[in-house]
Amino acid sequence: MILIFGGTTEGRLAADVCEQAGKTFFYSTKSTMQNIQLHHGRRLCGAMNASEIELFCKQNGIEVVIDAAHPFAAELHKAIAGLKLPVIRLQRNMPDIGSDAIVCADWSEALFRLQTDSPRCLLALTGVNTIERLRPYWVNHETYFRILNRDESLTKAAAQDFPYSRLLFYNDDMALPTKDSEATLMRQTGCDAVITKMSGESGGLSAKLEAARELGIRIYVVMPQPTPAVWTYVTGKYGLRRAIEQILPSFFPLRTGLTTGACATAAVSAAMQSLLFGQQPEEARFALPDGEILSVPVVTEAGGTATVIKDHSDDPDVTRGCRITAHVSFSPTAGSGIRFLQGEGVGRVTLPGLGIQVGEPAINPTPRKMMEDTVRALTARDIDITISVAGGEALAERTFNHKVGVVGGISIIGTSGIVSPLSNEAFVTSIGRELEVARAIGCDAVGLASGKRGELALLKSDPTCRVIHYGNFIGAALSKAHQLGFRRVTVGILIGKAVKLAEGHLDTHSHKVEMNREFLCRVAEDAGVRDAETKIKSITMARELWDIMPQSFFEHIRQLCLKYCRSVFPDNELQINLICDNQAS
Repeated sequence: MILIFGGTTEGRLAADVCEQAGKTFFYSTKSTMQNIQLHHGRRLCGAMNASEIELFCKQNGIEVVIDAAHPFAAELHKAIAGLKLPVIRLQRNMPDIGSDAIVCADWSEALFRLQTDSPRCLLALTGVNTIERLRPYWVNHETYFRILNRDESLTKAAAQDFPYSRLLFYNDDMALPTKDSEATLMRQTGCDAVITKMSGESGGLSAKLEAARELGIRIYVVMPQPTPAVWTYVTGKYGLRRAIEQILPSFFPLRTGLTTGACATAAVSAAMQSLLFGQQPEEARFALPDGEILSVPVVTEAGGTATVIKDHSDDPDVTRGCRITAHVSFSPTAGSGIRFLQGEGVGRVTLPGLGIQVGEPAINPTPRKMMEDTVRALTARDIDITISVAGGEALAERTFNHKVGVVGGISIIGTSGIVSPLSNEAFVTSIGRELEVARAIGCDAVGLASGKRGELALLKSDPTCRVIHYGNFIGAALSKAHQLGFRRVTVGILIGKAVKLAEGHLDTHSHKVEMNREFLCRVAEDAGVRDAETKIKSITMARELWDIMPQSFFEHIRQLCLKYCRSVFPDNELQINLICDNQAS
């Protein structure tokens, strides 16, 4: 059993991750103010002291605690640290506050610095609970506090005899502040100093810092108290799920893994530490495409070489457990930038259509950017990167690489950095659970996407859309959506899967069905395309259709997809969006 301490944006994310397991968990908040709807989770409201938390954990068989509370919930962190349980700390992403900010280790130091500097007018963006902490300062200095416009907050301010005329309130919509909104507030008060907490990106810290700098206002930043080093620290949903899978393997029915691209990036990160600083780390930190930071075990050697054992999921995968090695070196060619060189076991591109120049190593665009970003975070020098995969040439014989013109080894792939298990009954069950959760919390419309690229495209069209990944199981996902009574379903589908669906295949896995050129020729002829057969014979990948076919062809494909989707989702509104470069059409 899992207990989450939330009440924050991170708490909501933790609950979403745990809901995917389809099992009961507890979600605890100090107050009732956070509006969160749970399906499998049980809501607990009200502050608990250390003894009460310990008793609750014993009585309810808690095995893992997820601390997703505010960074400044010091008493709660202390109580959690006293438990003899594994703790996962879901941290906020913290921006670089810059060298001009006045950093205060705690509230005592903040008071000392304020009383020493004595700014003319202070704007406190630290919340109502800090009015008491900063009382020795504001009783003698002009100070404004921004707080929530709620009875509980107003009562706390009044209890400290803080002047109501110097209270400022968040906007009613509680939207994350922007640089412009913060600058407006600072001008309104005429302040020459601002004090804020190190509250992270989800606390709008960057906007506060940028606004204050633009106006030439002094910035004081109060740091949270450190939490135990023995806790497991993560910064997002992927890291959280992976931590739960490692600590409590029975919670999720299937295990996620890392793509070859993510493993290669981790190896590059460690190899760069070796090359630049002579270090040989045992763990490598790297960023996923969405910015989340992960850490994986790595074997690092002197001279810019590191190896990662591919962390695999429960999805059938020929590369599971393989050794992915990165060697980095300073390029002998001035101005060459970052170059990718072909290592043993990595394929070479021989045909167009993959988004990689012919002759280059088969390292897909997203992993390339991940590695480039990793290098550029450390140096601006010209760097050569060589990725190798032990036994990669033999592994490639069990893939479809030869059909798309990749020879001599496997491809380094991945668009999200994470491999979700896609190819068995348990994954179909997990799709159903996610749909059940969406319906239970009041969603009557839902988006379905095969993966991250489709999800991004759907969210670009509708940022409020709740998107669920179907992998290859579009038929099973739509059938479940129909069973649950969703009023509207929007399907985002890449052209490679769309041409299979258009032929009537509701399971689009490449092990079961391949792109049928004869079928595509018939569709093209129906759409009035001249020389259809010649054009279609020239392509290697379905994505190349976007370059050679008119819009009428894609409309025919879309209508055929709609026809077969209607066989399992016969009622209510159904929309099919073909995805091209993260755009829905």
